[in-house]
Amino acid sequence: MNKKKGWLVGCLGCLGIILLCGISFAACSVIFSGVSGSNTKVADTKVTGDSDEQKKKEKDAQTENQKAEQEEQEKAEAEAQAKKDEEAKKAADEDKAKEEAEKKKATKTAGTTDRIAVDLIQTVDGDTIKVMYNGKEETVRYLLIDTPETKDPNSCMQPFGQNASDRNKQLVNSEKLEIEFDVGERKDKYGRLLAYVYADGKSVQETLLKEGLARVAYVYPPNTRYLDQFQSAESSAKNNRTAIWSQSGYASNNGFNGCVAEKKTEPKEKPKPKPEPKAPASSNVYFKNCSAVKAAGAAPIHRGDPGYAKHLDRDGDGVGCES
Repeated sequence: MNKKKGWLVGCLGCLGIILLCGISFAACSVIFSGVSGSNTKVADTKVTGDSDEQKKKEKDAQTENQKAEQEEQEKAEAEAQAKKDEEAKKAADEDKAKEEAEKKKATKTAGTTDRIAVDLIQTVDGDTIKVMYNGKEETVRYLLIDTPETKDPNSCMQPFGQNASDRNKQLVNSEKLEIEFDVGERKDKYGRLLAYVYADGKSVQETLLKEGLARVAYVYPPNTRYLDQFQSAESSAKNNRTAIWSQSGYASNNGFNGCVAEKKTEPKEKPKPKPEPKAPASSNVYFKNCSAVKAAGAAPIHRGDPGYAKHLDRDGDGVGCES
């Protein structure tokens, strides 16, 4: 009985020890698990922080690289545009220089140089006259020259304008007046004939250029037959500082600069008394020129006289063939 009781007590003791060990093991496991989890969480937090910092650095570096690439691209584009603009300007300058060279180059042409006799009706200004051509009144604009203005309503009277007009009038009031066309257009946009003008065989344009009353201008190929000749005449006047070339900066490639301070008006001459007609009026009397009038003994011829016509009265005062 005592043995049996002792065995039971022993078993219960062993069971208690086992139970105590189990409880201790469970407690240790819980403690170990908590510590391990805390350490893992701390480690995870640290790893996550390091990763975010790295990503930020990489993003910043990428942004800097993109910015640098963009600046480099913009710089390259600006340099390319500047080069393109420079090339375009160079090409434009070359085209302009070529165009100017073509304008200054005289036309070598086999075109006709025939001169056509015309009758003077009126001197308009220094580079324009009115003539009878092919039975019709035509305005003739002198080729390749320009004189100071006297008639343009949109412009003032310019220095030497009246001198040029008076000298032109003196030149074309000749016994023999002729015009010569070039190979290009014979009329300008205003319907005026474009021609070289000759008075008694001498070039009116060249004379005006030599005397410094005109400049070489309006050079439009192929109407440039006498360009070299005219430029030589102009150079002579320039070198001698004659007339329009006597005032520095007055005459240029763009025209004439300046106005006469006050336009002087000369007193008009009293009209000469009209004599009695020398012969009865007749509608079929016609004189080609003053030579014919003088040969018929009808000079001077007055407005209303048989055979009177505008081309005989060059200054329009009603009396023709006065001298």
